Amino acid sequence: MKALKKFLYRWIDRLFLHGCSSYNPLEVRKSCRSKEQARQVFAAHGIPHARGDIFFSPLRAHRFARRHGFPLVIKPNVSGFSRGSHFPIENFRQLWKAALAVKIWWPRSVVEEYLHGRNYRVLVGNGQIISVIRRYPPFVTGDGHSTISELIDTENQLRENMGLYPVIHPIPKNRAIRRYLRRKGLKLDSVPGDGEEIVLFNRISLAPGGVVETITLDSIPAVNQALFRRILELFNANILGIDVIMETGIEQPWNQQRCIFLEVNSRPYTAMHDYPRFGPRQDLSGHFARLDALHIENRDIF
Repeated sequence: MKALKKFLYRWIDRLFLHGCSSYNPLEVRKSCRSKEQARQVFAAHGIPHARGDIFFSPLRAHRFARRHGFPLVIKPNVSGFSRGSHFPIENFRQLWKAALAVKIWWPRSVVEEYLHGRNYRVLVGNGQIISVIRRYPPFVTGDGHSTISELIDTENQLRENMGLYPVIHPIPKNRAIRRYLRRKGLKLDSVPGDGEEIVLFNRISLAPGGVVETITLDSIPAVNQALFRRILELFNANILGIDVIMETGIEQPWNQQRCIFLEVNSRPYTAMHDYPRFGPRQDLSGHFARLDALHIENRDIF
């Protein structure tokens, strides 16, 4: 049985977790595996989080929307890299479409409140904050004469010149991007005004062209840093990638603004912290050297 578990884990790792770190023992990974588990820990310890519900039938998600209103997000209870996530959901038509589409990824799904704010990944390990990045969906900024298509080409070339590939991806001009633009009354040949920012997709993940910005630790209040370290302790983890949305920004105390902690990642994708599109590159080698020295129980079992 143990050999079978190792085989399955290698298959899952190759298919879905390529490039993700592996510094936590099996017990910790099990405790962080679903978004439901994370929300239960957040609720038990007073960590701000979105009101939400777990559903198998879309009718349950519909009832949640009737009680709490919009905007909402729907996502698989178990997933990563924003796979299968749909947001922001603004009406019942979008809700039903998302509630059905999400089943491709996992049978049990999450519906929860959506907060318009700034999205961060906080990497915490060995009792310390290793790195903080802000995550952006793919976007371009107009110059008053270039089309969106030309701006995408310029941005993709800049990313190549910066050496961000293959961790950061080029912005595609695929059907999803064109459909998202069309909903905003735009096309690839539209010409944005000088300084006008055009968001090209709703997801912040890297695959559709999302990028990251490094946030210097000295800009983050002590009260925020203490909360991030506390979350690491609550899960008894060696390392966690903590996802949080803050309404005004991580540079402001968490208890003086609306913020929601979304989930914790026990196998965070650490490479993206080394390839910022904005902000300075950081030397994180010392942190990972200490993590590499740890003896991890059942590292190769799912």
